[in-house]
Amino acid sequence: MTDPLLWLDGDPTDGRRARPHEPVVEARTEPLPPPPYAHPPRRSGRFTSALAGGLVSAVLVSGGAFALGWVGNDAPTSAAVAPGPALVGAKQTGDVAAIYAAARNSVVSIKTSDGSGTGFVVKADGTIVTNAHVVGTESTVQVQFADDETVTGKVGGVDRSSDLAVVKISTSRTLKPLALADSGAVKTGQLAVAIGSPFGLSQTTTAGIVSGTGRHIQAPDGFQIDSVIQTDAPINPGNSGGPLLDASGRVIGVNSQIASQSGGSVGIGFAVPSNTVRDVIPRLERGESIKRAYLGISTSGDSGKVTVAAVNAGGPAAGGGVQVGDVITSVGGKKVSTPDDVAAAIQDRRPGQSVKVVVQRGGSAQTLNVTLAERPANATP
Repeated sequence: MTDPLLWLDGDPTDGRRARPHEPVVEARTEPLPPPPYAHPPRRSGRFTSALAGGLVSAVLVSGGAFALGWVGNDAPTSAAVAPGPALVGAKQTGDVAAIYAAARNSVVSIKTSDGSGTGFVVKADGTIVTNAHVVGTESTVQVQFADDETVTGKVGGVDRSSDLAVVKISTSRTLKPLALADSGAVKTGQLAVAIGSPFGLSQTTTAGIVSGTGRHIQAPDGFQIDSVIQTDAPINPGNSGGPLLDASGRVIGVNSQIASQSGGSVGIGFAVPSNTVRDVIPRLERGESIKRAYLGISTSGDSGKVTVAAVNAGGPAAGGGVQVGDVITSVGGKKVSTPDDVAAAIQDRRPGQSVKVVVQRGGSAQTLNVTLAERPANATP
């Protein structure tokens, strides 16, 4: 599997439009060979995407609860997430051309000193969402709208653990934000529409379906992003940071990675869920350093058993007495049967909280008290 990040190194169009913008979906009868694709040298490491259960999961997980609404909350809540208003009318719901026409002016191309990606407007005050791996370490980026107007955007915050970033712009133009759907309500088989700048071709739209939910991919810092949406809508390098939309034109995810052996789309794309956007972006806007709980183990799952494959030296689990070979049966009072269950058991917890980890060791059950720590900057290799 090649590097799955949808990052475009350079702009093959050299900033020129390949063709005028039209609010229609065009079908190509002859495939165009993609230009060479190389991950920018300043990005450290290459990592793969895995379907749930496909690889050994690193249980170094998020502790952030989804905030409900644009004001982020530190405490979890059980209220339902209210989806934003539909962008298209009832008669046009599911019409890809109508969805594209309604959303295109809210989707932008983002260019940095060594590459390009996509972003989209989420607030009328000039707040734009994109991927963390698109902006990298840069403090400013160039933001290009559908009519070619280009403004300088200031990177307002980056969260590498969710691969999300916020960019702020100042412009006299009227901005139309895209509404966020409740990604927890997304169903396999529903319509999915992507808009972005694959291979530098801005304002490109593709459509497909949601191929799966609850997937897991690896973030730029090596940790796991949960509840990811899988789609077969063709997305390619340059689509990074662009919206994945539902039949009503609302954002269900941020296109971030693909599974590929060629570097191009093979119909397996992954989008960071909109509920994660709803949680992370307001906190980045406030200048918060997002802290997530960290257990410090890697696990493998087989036949309903979760076995500890590695324990990070000096980590919380090591301090609590967890050992390689232990079979974990519950975490924080929740029974676990897969590595993802372990991740879910602490995802809403905070650093400093204590959890009971029950393990089977030598034929007997042992209850260990583990004090969760703050996730480090990068996962231990």
